Amino acid sequence: MTPSPTGAGRLDRAAFDDLYRRVVAAAPAGGRPRGALDTITAARVLAAVGEVRTGRHVSLAAPVTTRARADNPEPARHPMTGAVAGRLRGRGLEFARDRIEMNVHGDADSHLDALCHVVYDGTLHGGVPAATLTETGAEALSVALAGAGIVGRGVLLDIPGLRGVPWLEPGEWVTAQELLDAEAAQGVRFGPGDLLFVRVGHRRRRRDLGAWDASAARAGLHPGAVELLAERGIAVLGSDSNNDCAPSPVDGVGFPVHVLAVHALGIHLLDYLQFEEVLPLCTEEGRWSFLCVIAPLRLVGGTGSPVSPIAVL
Repeated sequence: MTPSPTGAGRLDRAAFDDLYRRVVAAAPAGGRPRGALDTITAARVLAAVGEVRTGRHVSLAAPVTTRARADNPEPARHPMTGAVAGRLRGRGLEFARDRIEMNVHGDADSHLDALCHVVYDGTLHGGVPAATLTETGAEALSVALAGAGIVGRGVLLDIPGLRGVPWLEPGEWVTAQELLDAEAAQGVRFGPGDLLFVRVGHRRRRRDLGAWDASAARAGLHPGAVELLAERGIAVLGSDSNNDCAPSPVDGVGFPVHVLAVHALGIHLLDYLQFEEVLPLCTEEGRWSFLCVIAPLRLVGGTGSPVSPIAVL
């Protein structure tokens, strides 16, 4: 693994447990039925609408992949089930139809992680028993919590841009100090109720060099950075990678950022987005915040959903 140039190191289990307790302590007090989404107040939504100046808008999602790749051994299935060439009657009304089947939590397609997605020490976020996960779906903390959509102020931090490289190499991690340095360099600050997006360049590397086994090696946040996110009170965390780097920097915990963000803080995660369309718009306009609208499927009991977040500048 290529070392991160900015310093945070590996953690043993005891150090991670201490970090977990600090993150929980830094979170806002009081019950939050929808987790960190409850920090997105009506006033903050109205303020986010004020981010719109030019009306230009792009998706933060990657196209759904239907062909097997090194990072996607179980690609989505998208069969045509209605009118297609070779099955057309040629007279009267016909309908083109199709269906989609996909692994929501894979390493290629853009998706949202619900609060029931992460089981840690036998519980879900807020101490909800893991036994609420049943064969027919999640009885608590499902993606239905976001059924009304997520609308708020998006903030993009470009870590490759900060480092002066096209992308971070698989295995590298992003530290809290780099998030602060990116804020200073870009003239933006993320805060309570924001949708924070951290670019590591995963999608550009995949585009330029081809797919690789992202389950074994990918760039992401160092778990220590989550303490800063807790202090700032963000509502959502997203990345063009998995948010977690691999190999994990924590002994015995494979996805420490997922544990800290989802389980400890109740933050919905957005994995495997793409920022290559919004990046030039932000660069051109010289601003790194925008209105963001996310509409997950209204899937009662679901552990997540494919999504196409829309950034409006």
